[in-house]
Amino acid sequence: MDKLTQEIVPILVLCVIIAIFIARLPKVDLDHSRQFLRRRLANWVPLGLTYAFLYMARYNITVLKNMGGILQRDYGNIDFWGSLTYGVAFLLNGPLADRFGGRRAILTAAAGSLVANALIGVLWWTGAIDGTSTTWLALLFMFNMYFQSFGAVAIIKVNASWFHLRERGTFGGIFGTLISLGLYFAFDWGTRIGEAGCAGCAAKHGTGPAFQGFAWLFLVPAAILAVFWALSYRFVRDTPASAGLTDFDVEDASSGAAELHETSAQVILRMLRNPVIMTIAVIELCSGFLRQGILKWSNDFAGGIGARDLYVFRHWGMVSCIAGITGGMFAGVISDHVFKSRRLPVAMLLYLIMLGGAMALVPLLGAPLAVSWIIAFMAMAIIGVHGMLSGVASQDFGGRLHAGVAVGLIDGFVYLGSAIQDQVYGGYMSLLPEKGTQAAKLVSNWQAWPLAMIPVAVIGLVLCRRIWSAHVPGQPRAGRVDVPPAVVVAG
Repeated sequence: MDKLTQEIVPILVLCVIIAIFIARLPKVDLDHSRQFLRRRLANWVPLGLTYAFLYMARYNITVLKNMGGILQRDYGNIDFWGSLTYGVAFLLNGPLADRFGGRRAILTAAAGSLVANALIGVLWWTGAIDGTSTTWLALLFMFNMYFQSFGAVAIIKVNASWFHLRERGTFGGIFGTLISLGLYFAFDWGTRIGEAGCAGCAAKHGTGPAFQGFAWLFLVPAAILAVFWALSYRFVRDTPASAGLTDFDVEDASSGAAELHETSAQVILRMLRNPVIMTIAVIELCSGFLRQGILKWSNDFAGGIGARDLYVFRHWGMVSCIAGITGGMFAGVISDHVFKSRRLPVAMLLYLIMLGGAMALVPLLGAPLAVSWIIAFMAMAIIGVHGMLSGVASQDFGGRLHAGVAVGLIDGFVYLGSAIQDQVYGGYMSLLPEKGTQAAKLVSNWQAWPLAMIPVAVIGLVLCRRIWSAHVPGQPRAGRVDVPPAVVVAG
């Protein structure tokens, strides 16, 4: 119990400090009633926690790899196909969310992921799938990732109608916090669940069937998602009006439009022709590479060189959670209160941190303690970027009516970047040594890990600078460049 307390207390303390800090900032006065604010809170908390537990039901495959359930090479290929499925699925699921609403999308995401994880858990428990034959595991993970892609579009679609454009920077902080909680649930809870499951199987049957305990990595998230499916069904509504309140003009790219005037195909083509939207998408491709390069492979580095017992690596879920909350809130508050609701200046600042961190890792790989804190700082930066661009800019530039299509396009590029890093660091093109081998013990064999991040961070940084002054039409200008008129996708 003391161990659990040591892990949770720092997160609670940090949340309290952030809440006090945010409460003392100048408020964006939009005349929301107390009734509205209470109902909005009741809307996004179950929605957001469902999204966080979807992370747990997705990153459990990474925990399986970290614990030795599958090889790095197999994991790289499984995650490659899962990431591609997730990214491509946005082209269908984004328009579906715009058409049928974010509430249905989050219920679909939770239900589909629940079924996929339950199937993997049962089949692993019975021995029908295991770490040596991964075909069925890959197929079920792709099935899971298809439904998971409804989660991101759902949370953006719903909140696009509940948050005014000038409030969305802070919501980007909320979005980053939810991602961070999902990482905590996945890495720390997941690792403890896997350890307990394997220990229980070993105690009951001897050492042979210990891997059977990995089934709980999938069964437990499935059970949690069942609970949060019910909570989302009860509390989540698409708009204030559907919750018995009055809708209001959020003043984004859909401002003044009451309904969809274009088909999803027309909207996608319009966005593909828009230089700002496409630049943001490519920046997010870089973010996907960097984010997953840090989150999914730092444990392998630590395990390979024998540094896994260092605090940051042992408590990677908690550390990445704190880093993500800090990055999300920093990015959101700075965006709303310093850069007048512009998102790209904040993203550029965070990309500078990413580039500096990647360059610092190269000479410091032989000092794992320093490496552990550098990657924690980098995680803060890249989760902040992701919250700003996928979580906020997609709402601003897509508008509430087309937020699903916008986040689908932008987040699809995130997972294209994730798929690329899967093949760079793992899979058939793996540049990293398999942990547990003699090659993995040599620090020099891990140089490819930070070196591959440097050019990606440079590209993201340069692209952020190119559209530094982009803002939504109709909003006060804070720089030299308007977003081109084609960004108004609501017709």
